[in-house]
Amino acid sequence: MMNPYSNPYGQFSPLLTDLYQLTMLQSYIEHGMEDTAVFEMFVRKLPEGRNFLVVAGLEQVLDYLEYLRFSEDELTWLASRFPPHVIEYLKEFRFAGDVHALPEGTVFFPDEPIIRVTAPLPQAQLVESRIINLIHFETLIASKAARSVLVAPDKTLVDFGMRRAHGAEAGLLAARASYLAGFSGTATVLADAVYGVPLYGTMAHSYIQAHDDELEAFKHFVQSHPDNTVLLIDTYDTEKAAAKLTGLADKLARKRIQINGVRLDSGDLAEHARNVRRILDQGGLHETTIFASGNIDEYRLHALIQSGAPIDGFGIGTALDISSDAPALDCAYKLQEYADKPRRKHSEGKATWPGRKQVFRCYNDSNCFAGDVVALEDEQPHTGEPLLKQYMQSGERIQNNLPLNEIRRKTVSNYSQLPHAMKLLDTAPAYPVRISGKIKQLAEQLDARYAAKQQS
Repeated sequence: MMNPYSNPYGQFSPLLTDLYQLTMLQSYIEHGMEDTAVFEMFVRKLPEGRNFLVVAGLEQVLDYLEYLRFSEDELTWLASRFPPHVIEYLKEFRFAGDVHALPEGTVFFPDEPIIRVTAPLPQAQLVESRIINLIHFETLIASKAARSVLVAPDKTLVDFGMRRAHGAEAGLLAARASYLAGFSGTATVLADAVYGVPLYGTMAHSYIQAHDDELEAFKHFVQSHPDNTVLLIDTYDTEKAAAKLTGLADKLARKRIQINGVRLDSGDLAEHARNVRRILDQGGLHETTIFASGNIDEYRLHALIQSGAPIDGFGIGTALDISSDAPALDCAYKLQEYADKPRRKHSEGKATWPGRKQVFRCYNDSNCFAGDVVALEDEQPHTGEPLLKQYMQSGERIQNNLPLNEIRRKTVSNYSQLPHAMKLLDTAPAYPVRISGKIKQLAEQLDARYAAKQQS
């Protein structure tokens, strides 16, 4: 068995795709079908309970397209499965297309293009699976994280989910996506090294258990981390542990060390938080914060806040990193134009709107979202802000990357423009997204043309 950590193809190999992308590519080049194609990725419908989605993952898609190459090892492996002319094509493969997309952090809705790829047909087809893979996952997590941010806008929210994420890349990208959506940071160390996501962390119950005495464990940890002391206090008896800290704090104060916070991870978090807050305040630890974790999602978070529990921050893990209540989006990447002709899929329940499209967003007098229009790219509705921006031209990036914290700031700003009902966990009335008359007319023409062919 191959050691997965010595995989010669690498985690981000172009072989990380579906087989049919390569078999279609072969047929395209063998039959001279290399004219320009336009593909768009969109979501057909919102998951149950969701009022909106938040775009994330574009940066990873642009990296993928910019550096997409087939190595000698990959070409050698493919040579046993595809003919020589396909291998020669892949040997010279470079993405040479254009990319238009919604900026990361943009709030969007069904039927709106998230990303548009314009490239020779074999190229635009080959990249489909990885584009969906990246945009789908980060958008899923960012959209889940946004709900907690809206429930608790003034609280410290930390991604705790890497250990239960569905794979290493998922854990890393979940940390990025949740921060982009407004979380304060993550416990995943690599996310800081790669993306600059702020790190948060305390200790495990095993650290306390490894000591013969709980207070001794606290002392040792403080000695090792005098500038960032957050102590886990529910290994045995939560309230008794909090009381121990008040005595320890007096001794630490003489050394100019303070206990920054305590973490609760089990039991009735609201009740424990009230008891611990009272004990800490009585001991003079008014500045010591309370951080809670343990099977928290946006619903439990909302209940804790509504109860008035004196909790300053929350670690949200499994429910976030696997988007437990909505683990997938009904999304697709479909051909909308080929060789300068609009294309339309007719499948029952999965028909598409043809043509290259733009999304125009309208605002009311309070500068809140009032409705979107999906129109053909060359249409100019009387009002509305065009949302899709161009990011690549002829395979080259044409915009500088925004720092992740700047994307985060813009994302949170977007939330303030949502209609009030859409910020709540309850299902709101559907946001108005109108398909332009020209798109509908074009679809009718293609349908009529298809019907005529079927009868001939």
